[in-house]
Amino acid sequence: MTYRIVHKTTYKYRVPVSVGNHIAYLTPRTLAHHTCTSHELLVTPSPSGVSERLDYFGNPVTFFTIREPHDELRVEARSRVVIDDCPAIWPEHSQPWEEVARSLPADRSPEGLEAYQFVFESPRVKPGAEFRKYALPSFSPARPLTEALLDLTGRIYKDFRFDSKATNVRTPPEEVLRHGRGVCQDFAHLQVACLRSLGLPARYVSGYLRTYPPPGRARLVGADASHAWVSVYCPGAGWLDVDPTNNLVPFQGHVTLSWGRDYGDVSPVRGVIQGGREHRVEVGVDMEPD
Repeated sequence: MTYRIVHKTTYKYRVPVSVGNHIAYLTPRTLAHHTCTSHELLVTPSPSGVSERLDYFGNPVTFFTIREPHDELRVEARSRVVIDDCPAIWPEHSQPWEEVARSLPADRSPEGLEAYQFVFESPRVKPGAEFRKYALPSFSPARPLTEALLDLTGRIYKDFRFDSKATNVRTPPEEVLRHGRGVCQDFAHLQVACLRSLGLPARYVSGYLRTYPPPGRARLVGADASHAWVSVYCPGAGWLDVDPTNNLVPFQGHVTLSWGRDYGDVSPVRGVIQGGREHRVEVGVDMEPD
């Protein structure tokens, strides 16, 4: 499967911005199961400087500076991604989840050391007793990690309602757990909090999800979505992805952009500006087979 992805972000400012320094996480990663074959970032007004590098987690990141007054900023990312037709391979058997949590602190392998950093709290995800309590019905004693992980994913899908008006980008997982509603970012943060509360390494993944129009309706350009899901470390198998918003294992409909401790590490566009005051943001994503 090959996808052409166009991600448009427009900031409209109440008063002109004189200077803006921005960071964009809009370049899809190249992984074992999918390859970013082309990418370009179009910015209006034209930046006075642009640079690219990999961040701490290995995500491609673009920095750009705009030094001319502007009351609107448009950022358009155009990418082409090829996804293999082989689904992710999950192990037939995995260790009991308690063994994974117990053994990881002493694991000095490169994979274990990388995974261990995702056990701790991060700015937007703070493990706690309430998350552990919610997770434990899925993580019964000696239950294999993969089996428990899929069960928790299904319970979040069943117990929580998708509601785009219930939360915002700064809503904490504690509030989502209390009110039982939110969006993909919230459900990913919630599942990460549950797993870390059990001592298991979990990271937040941002990307894209192909959507389909209702039967009999035309596909709308720009109606696809930025998406978020969860990746969990399983010794011997590596990182396993689950999507609690849709209760599935990501495959050909998911494209990975970036991963980190939480949304704050990988928000698609952020920056520091001088001026602007209040602003309005418009986002549209178009992801279609090429």
